[in-house]
Amino acid sequence: MTTIDFYTQVADKHDFVRRLCARALASRARLVLWAPDRETCQRLSRMLWSVPATSFIAHVAAHDPLAAVTPVILDCEAGTFTHDDVLVNLRAEVPSFFSRFNRLIEIVAAGDETDASAARTRYRFYRDRGYELRTHDMSRAAAAPNVR
Repeated sequence: MTTIDFYTQVADKHDFVRRLCARALASRARLVLWAPDRETCQRLSRMLWSVPATSFIAHVAAHDPLAAVTPVILDCEAGTFTHDDVLVNLRAEVPSFFSRFNRLIEIVAAGDETDASAARTRYRFYRDRGYELRTHDMSRAAAAPNVR
């Protein structure tokens, strides 16, 4: 059954995703970043290729021929992925395919009541279906999140 982690009070969701990806690569985990739209995909892609300035996090879209050998998939429309390790949901709604993944990560922005309300709805959805839920308050956390 999918394990679900909610990371709450995240100051900068995109930077959090970048750090999450870096930790995933270090632990050999494979991630799918499920973005709400193309604009978000492009913004995240630029960040993953350029931050920090001395490094990058290789990633491709789900339909890319290299998806099967790339540890980070960034997409907003595919729904068909080459692995089922970790899904990072960046959308307001529950991904219809989340249960095929070993782990689901939900990220909730600090100070954004709209984001928090949508996250509470997703939390109840998962809880009511018997999923194991863990919550991590990132307001005092300085380290990157654990992927494993």
